[in-house]
Amino acid sequence: MFSKATELYNDGQHKCYAFHDLVAGEAVQANQFLIINGDKAALIDPGGDLTFAKLSIELNKLIDIRQNLKYIIASHQDPDIIASIGRWMMQTDAKVVCSKLWQRFLPHFASSYFSQIDHLELGKRIRPLDDQGEIIRLGSSNLVMVPAHFLHSVGNFQVYDPVSKILFTGDMGASLKDSEHFAPVDNFEEHVPYMKGFHQRYMVANKACRLWANMVRDLDVEMIVPQHGAPFKGKQVVNQFLDWISELDCGVDLFSQRDYSVPV
Repeated sequence: MFSKATELYNDGQHKCYAFHDLVAGEAVQANQFLIINGDKAALIDPGGDLTFAKLSIELNKLIDIRQNLKYIIASHQDPDIIASIGRWMMQTDAKVVCSKLWQRFLPHFASSYFSQIDHLELGKRIRPLDDQGEIIRLGSSNLVMVPAHFLHSVGNFQVYDPVSKILFTGDMGASLKDSEHFAPVDNFEEHVPYMKGFHQRYMVANKACRLWANMVRDLDVEMIVPQHGAPFKGKQVVNQFLDWISELDCGVDLFSQRDYSVPV
């Protein structure tokens, strides 16, 4: 039995929710997120077929997905991010927001849907983002599509919500730790082992991590919420994470000729 949505922020008009235990079995755990402002909503990284049925049930407890879901935001192109896109496009009128690099890849996830519409109609349903990102309107608020390229995808975006001061970071900050609760990190040093190996392999290089962290320091961030694992809540732990990722050697920093050797 899966739990109800976890409320991350609620001032009456503006609300943020996390869904964190919809995947069972051997598949990778993934978090999904919903932002509501007034009668408009944005769904972030809805996942694949494993999450669609349960997530749509939970969303309909909070909004009318046909009438109120304005955006489906995909941070990048992975199956656990957006493989259910065809079903969401059939069930809602939402526009899909993603990097322009992945716009033409989406039909591969939803051939049954995309085969039924023409090119012009497809263009009306997808809002491709240029590399520098964009500010999109949600109700009376704005959502900032923050560039995070090569962390880990070549066309990668994160969502900053200025009202809640939450940065939804996709794979950046992800941790691989089984937990029944979506509890914020309370001891950063103890949390590092659950993140280190993942970031060393999935983030391209320290340079990209460092530039990203510099950018995030210019935002007023109270919470970092990744797509896998626990969130970082409060300025202290957010800054601890930014300091850590700024110094981490990862990706191509760690590769050598040994890693590009012909098997024998």
